[in-house]
Amino acid sequence: MDTIKDGSPVLFHFNHSKKWLTRISETESLHTHLGVIKHADAIGKEYGSRLVTNKDKYVYLLKPTMYDYIMKLQHGTQIVYPKDLGYIVARAGIESGHKILEIGTGSGSLTSFVAGVVKPKGHVYTFDVDEKFIKIAEKNILRAGVSKYVTMHNQDIKTTEEMPLEEMDVALVDLGDPWTVLPQVRKMLKSSGAFFAICPTMNQLEKLTMALVENEFTDIESTEHILRTIEAREGKTRHSFQGIGHTAYLCHARKAYFGREQAKPAAQD
Repeated sequence: MDTIKDGSPVLFHFNHSKKWLTRISETESLHTHLGVIKHADAIGKEYGSRLVTNKDKYVYLLKPTMYDYIMKLQHGTQIVYPKDLGYIVARAGIESGHKILEIGTGSGSLTSFVAGVVKPKGHVYTFDVDEKFIKIAEKNILRAGVSKYVTMHNQDIKTTEEMPLEEMDVALVDLGDPWTVLPQVRKMLKSSGAFFAICPTMNQLEKLTMALVENEFTDIESTEHILRTIEAREGKTRHSFQGIGHTAYLCHARKAYFGREQAKPAAQD
């Protein structure tokens, strides 16, 4: 039986819009509109149990998943949402043991999710130029419990001459101008390695696609993922009025060799 202890992570869950992610401390209480939730009352209970507040309301004590951590991240930048994260991992074939290059750490949602997939033998090497975002991401990655599998760098890959990594399985780029790092990414990716970029606009997507061809990438595919939830209730199931629509465009590609040869100088008489 998986019981809750002092220091255990817990998601106090009432419904999809009212839930609180915390770490249990026997001396603390959470004050909500549902009443006071005493941490000490959760200690010794099994995950999945129901806890009743002083207002006779209840919350379920759930074990947090990576989805919960991502949706409760401290935002420094726009995060990559689970509806996009799952597709990135599936399309790129990311699995345990892979070495991942990430350029543009942001708030660390993509970093955390991918680290949870590649552990325990894989690793994520992430780069960002903004120290403020790096500090926020570091806290989020630590809270998600995957910091052991992440190495963070405060470095601008665009201006890097000597590549810090090699033979990366997958490269993930979340920049406003992802085409600017393609030469560097290509050098660090292994043969046939996958590339993914997160693009907010179609203009960026178009410019990136042209640059991918120029830098000898193939299997280029651009997608958008819309999530619509369903309110399933007896006799009155319908589409939810709330949902996550457009968040970003995703661009996938793979490193290839086009067989281009430099033009040979004309023979001189």
